[in-house]
Amino acid sequence: FADIPNGLAAISKVPAMGWAQVVAYAGFCELSAGSDDWKTGTPGDYGFKVLTSSDPAEKTKKLSAELANGRLAMMAIIGMFFQDGLTGSAWG
Repeated sequence: FADIPNGLAAISKVPAMGWAQVVAYAGFCELSAGSDDWKTGTPGDYGFKVLTSSDPAEKTKKLSAELANGRLAMMAIIGMFFQDGLTGSAWG
């Protein structure tokens, strides 16, 4: 792995068949989950109430917190991509 660069430069080193495998596997995971369930049910509701709640107000609060944390994580990774593009190092 010494010849593989760090950061965004490593993307160019993955062969086309490697990217095809990644896309094919992601498609398999999406399609094998059961397309009827996401058309008729609530996305992400698997009936597992440990992390969510039966109380609608509490569930809304937890889902809003999860959404905010996801957005923060997306901003963080975009910031790391931008820094890596400018400096060649995502870690400073």
